[in-house]
Amino acid sequence: MFENLGDRLQGAIQSLRGRGRLSEADVKSALREVRVALLEADVALDVARDFVKRVEAEAVGSETLMSLTPDQRVIRIVRDELQALLGGDSVQPELRSDGNVWLMMGLQGAGKTTTVGKLAYHFKAKGRRPLLVAADTQRPAARDQLEVLADRVGVPILKVEDGEAPATTKARLDAALREDFRDLVLVDTAGRLEIDEALMDELAALDAAVGPTERLLVIDAMTGQQTLPVARTFDARIGVSGLVLSKMDGDARGGAALSATHVTGRPIYYAGTSEKLDGLEAFHPERIAGRILGMGDVLTLIEKAEALEEAAEDGGLSGRPQDFSLADMLHQMRQLKKMGSFGEILGMIPGAKKMMPAGADVDEGELARVEAILSSMTDAERTTPRLLDASRRRRIARGSGTTVQDVNRLIKNYEATKKMMKKAGKTGRLPAGFGG
Repeated sequence: MFENLGDRLQGAIQSLRGRGRLSEADVKSALREVRVALLEADVALDVARDFVKRVEAEAVGSETLMSLTPDQRVIRIVRDELQALLGGDSVQPELRSDGNVWLMMGLQGAGKTTTVGKLAYHFKAKGRRPLLVAADTQRPAARDQLEVLADRVGVPILKVEDGEAPATTKARLDAALREDFRDLVLVDTAGRLEIDEALMDELAALDAAVGPTERLLVIDAMTGQQTLPVARTFDARIGVSGLVLSKMDGDARGGAALSATHVTGRPIYYAGTSEKLDGLEAFHPERIAGRILGMGDVLTLIEKAEALEEAAEDGGLSGRPQDFSLADMLHQMRQLKKMGSFGEILGMIPGAKKMMPAGADVDEGELARVEAILSSMTDAERTTPRLLDASRRRRIARGSGTTVQDVNRLIKNYEATKKMMKKAGKTGRLPAGFGG
């Protein structure tokens, strides 16, 4: 999402490098480019203006201008201000041992119902016992959608009836909790294409009835700063304790993410990073600021790798390098995909993208072709690659929509990888993520 903005900001700051001591005019010239980059990213005008003013106030001080590394000091100032703009320190909702009721709000199409499913998946994995409440009294399809998600996650759901009164919903909820203990209730509320009085009245009545401990507003990051007046209205009428940014994996310019906390005064708790149920992450302003400025996001990468390692321990890899098979290779590829696209992973490694040739990019299509080839093999062929004679390779190529040359190239790369792993295993330095 922030790739274009990051390139523009890095370019503006890059213009300060190699100048020795900076003048006030140098800094102001670079910050004009920063302001333009923010506006082009659909950041609210007052937010962009205030951001540049704060950076300028710090950057033109004598301590910075007379420093031996003034460009680095300016980068640090921009990074700190970006972090502040995104909310400062990372904040998460407070979860008690019992009685947690989260009211999920948002316009229709913002990704609210999907986010409810993701939250249920996220907290169930952490040992919580979620209950979903489909509380849209106007749209049966919305209730059915949440029921599908509840079934996929493996959690119970309470569905309201058409026109059901909030007091009735509360009574049914209390009865359900008495029968089956649940420590986190996620209430999916009604949505509209735009805000109207009927929606606000319905939400206010439901809010008064269920007494939520958190009121979370889901904002579609793809719609830019036009969602911010919506956030103000929800906060004024119902009260918002925190925000969830959906569709952060899209190609939007990032204006909503950069403006939301500044405009609403509410922290961003979570960000949706894919359409999958596990595509939800805690929002860390300092890490996002680092990504935008090309500093990477090593902590998030480590967390993803640790989760991948835990999954690999459960995933049936052959434990010794000499036993590494094509089945193991397929397993590794599928586990890596759970970390995100390879382009996203590169963005988390400081300086990785700068090392790639200009205009070069990761060929995600090639990775898909490799997975297709491996998936077209039988279990026996993946476990025992020496079975792959010419006839089998032709069959695999037809089944995967590739060529025999593609299959041959994959086998050759596999054999080279296995040879490397054997050599590394003898020295005790096995590449991370392979074997046991």
